[in-house]
Amino acid sequence: MRKNLPLYVLLIFLIVVNAFFLYNYLGGGEKERLPVDSKPPGAFLVKELGFDDAQKEEFRALTRAHRRTMRGISDDIRGLKDVLFKGLSDASFEDTNIDSIASLIGEKEKLKDLEVYRHFKSVQELCNDKQKEKFSKIINDALHKGPGNQRGPRGDGPNGNRPPRPDGPRGDRPHGDGPPPKRP
Repeated sequence: MRKNLPLYVLLIFLIVVNAFFLYNYLGGGEKERLPVDSKPPGAFLVKELGFDDAQKEEFRALTRAHRRTMRGISDDIRGLKDVLFKGLSDASFEDTNIDSIASLIGEKEKLKDLEVYRHFKSVQELCNDKQKEKFSKIINDALHKGPGNQRGPRGDGPNGNRPPRPDGPRGDRPHGDGPPPKRP
């Protein structure tokens, strides 16, 4: 018994680890995977702007109408894209058809952008003067930051975090004592 004690401890440890893994893997821990604070998308604006009850109700109505409109436009775009890509297998599908469908998709995308603008304009009209200032700041921050701070992998500015250019002629690296190599 004394010689096998480490094996028994290891066996018990492996059983516990496997039980924990199976519990989490097979769905017993799924409740924990759900976001704890899953809130509606507009909840941030409502909280940050400090809407009163009447403003909240009007905001909900605006949001429902906005989502309905956006869903309709997105469905139209999806249908047009389906037609467009079904044309890949159709030999009689001409370039004019492709251009027409692409133009229609572009117009629908324009409608989406206009709808988003109108929605935010309507939300702004709900606000009092103090809330309007805060709303403008929130929108400007969102436009300039974007998802994931879309500034690119090299940082701010045109040169980002690049090293400085060499001081050679035409920005070439110096090549020893002789003249720089000829470029074609």
